[in-house]
Amino acid sequence: MTSDRVVVVGAGVSGLTTAVVLAEAGHNVHVITAELPGVISLAAGAMWGPYLVEPKDRVDRWSYESLLTFQELAADPATGVRLTSGIEASRTAQNPPDWATTLPGFKTCTPADLPEGFTTGYRFTVPLIDMPTYLGYQRRRLDAAGVSIELRTLSSLEDAQPAATIVNCTGLSARSLAHDPGVRAIRGQQVVVTNPGLTEFFSEDTGTSPDLLCIYPHGDIAVLGGTAINGDDSLDVDQQAADAILARCRAVEPRLAQARVLDHRVGLRPTRDYVRVDEDSDRKLLHNYGHGGAGVTLSWGCAYQIQSMIG
Repeated sequence: MTSDRVVVVGAGVSGLTTAVVLAEAGHNVHVITAELPGVISLAAGAMWGPYLVEPKDRVDRWSYESLLTFQELAADPATGVRLTSGIEASRTAQNPPDWATTLPGFKTCTPADLPEGFTTGYRFTVPLIDMPTYLGYQRRRLDAAGVSIELRTLSSLEDAQPAATIVNCTGLSARSLAHDPGVRAIRGQQVVVTNPGLTEFFSEDTGTSPDLLCIYPHGDIAVLGGTAINGDDSLDVDQQAADAILARCRAVEPRLAQARVLDHRVGLRPTRDYVRVDEDSDRKLLHNYGHGGAGVTLSWGCAYQIQSMIG
């Protein structure tokens, strides 16, 4: 039967989450994707937190709905999600982001809590997501819901027919498939190292700087970041950038000096001025892309929005 079929195009974290939500709501879901798992989502760190995305009112709602779901998932270690305490700090005096003040365990750090060179910081507990484990968990939910997955590269969204509804979760490919020249890549690179015993995250509020600093412990490994290079589409490892990431993170956490480099992760954040979750006016085509560095953070909220649009 194809008269009621919903086709989700793309199987990054947004596409997989959308397919899970729709299938578990009773829809006949089919996924078409050029690759599985998506290398972009695999490269994420990943910590919940709205990261430089607009429009704020919708982002606040989507991110909060995702937070509630991630908090529930953290009860099951097999999901790859766990609630982790840590610090976000700044080298300049700044107020905490409003989303942080609502998180469990929020409190202002004392100077003794902060590494040298930092003037303000805030401690809170937030979902930390091990992406390879988490994406595997989502695949199992799709299998349990009877969702079929087809590996195929589309030249247009019309090639996803037959379908009652097509949901475009193609990220950067929306530039061509949705004829959206406003989509651009923001290149991110991270270094995976052996974990020297870290249990808490650390991140720096670097604003719009291309040089990020984040330390995400995931059991036996730690993911260190990062970069945010606007307009760079390359997936090649930049060794100079990797060395700079290691230096920044080791300056904050000296124990990382003994950590052995295991891998390098490079991804492209599919970014536009505003996250797009809407419906084409002339056909049953829904869009869910352009989440920038907040793809994981917004994934469940945006998927619930798509579900409400389909009905």
